[in-house]
Amino acid sequence: MKWLGEHPFHSFLLLTEKPGEWAPWQIIPVPAVLAALAGLLWARVTGAPPWGWAILLGLLVFAAADWALLAALPRRGVSFGPVQPPYLALSLFRWLTALLSALFAIQWALSAFVVWLLLQAVVEGLAVYGLFFEPFRLQTTRLYIASEKLSNPGTPLHVLQLSDLHVERLTRRERSLPALVAKLKPDLIALTGDFLSTSYHQDPRALADLRTLLAQLEAPGGIYAIWGTAEVDRPEFLRPLLDELNIVVLDNQAVEVSVCGHHIWLMGVSCTRDLAADAAILGEMMAIAPADVFTLLLYHVPDLMPAARELGVDLFLAGHTHGGQWRVPGFGALLTSSRFWKRYEGGRYSENGTQLYVSRGIGMEGFGTPRARFFCPPEVVSIVLSGTGEGR
Repeated sequence: MKWLGEHPFHSFLLLTEKPGEWAPWQIIPVPAVLAALAGLLWARVTGAPPWGWAILLGLLVFAAADWALLAALPRRGVSFGPVQPPYLALSLFRWLTALLSALFAIQWALSAFVVWLLLQAVVEGLAVYGLFFEPFRLQTTRLYIASEKLSNPGTPLHVLQLSDLHVERLTRRERSLPALVAKLKPDLIALTGDFLSTSYHQDPRALADLRTLLAQLEAPGGIYAIWGTAEVDRPEFLRPLLDELNIVVLDNQAVEVSVCGHHIWLMGVSCTRDLAADAAILGEMMAIAPADVFTLLLYHVPDLMPAARELGVDLFLAGHTHGGQWRVPGFGALLTSSRFWKRYEGGRYSENGTQLYVSRGIGMEGFGTPRARFFCPPEVVSIVLSGTGEGR
């Protein structure tokens, strides 16, 4: 029950796998029943059956459009989640808005119907954008961090963070990634967990596609990785692949890395459900860190930030939240899967000299969640580390 309280969204996702297994014939009648109920309510409150028929027809038309939209995703190689859960969610939302608009239809039937119709069209447009377009607007976020512990004048150290790949199948997003990485010319690549989608973490095809993707990544200083969420990253499936590709998995390990004349103490802590235990492991690594060497922590969840701050970690790279994946302008993330909710929802944070960057990630959550992004495009994080006073 503690896990439910600390990560309610992830706990909910673990319970949504079964809806994805429902057959279409079990799901399709639901919107029809909801449409009939909404139509009867409209006919009753307006005293005019034609309004009931209009709402009924409108709901059925949008239900058909929703099904066609969601079913097109895997056929077009866009994403590969189940149709049924997001379809039910959309149908329920449309039904609830029809019920709410019935309150205004008592006096202003035509106006209420027009507003409801426009709202449904807007929802359809947002769904198209969030499913087909924004997940593929892969962006590069650039950070510049200066530290007196980095003392090689004129030669910055370029670290590239890739987080939350959540590979299901290779889409145009994953296919574009190697070229982008090559263009950025990183000295070192950090992979901060969640390699496969929650729904595909034991799927042979997904594992093969992940191998194809990772095999195209190169960095002279090496590629380092950590495990992500325990339910997603299964070492028994992933470690042979990563070992084959010479990707170093820092499973509660720390190494001193020398790149471009800089020396950094690179630490990887495996993410568990016991935050205190993970913090203790980090403490042991920091206790043996060489003096005056820049410390870089890789940990999948940003929730370790208070401990990293107290221990004096210089830079902490995390993911997991996806930046919320669905954001509202002016408010930000609606859900983050973090016990701190919005405190470290995404982006750059600085506390007592410790820098944290929480990546929006590249892929999307699995199970029954819609493979959509809103106001939260995927990102590659390009970090330039330099000595104090060096130019960018």
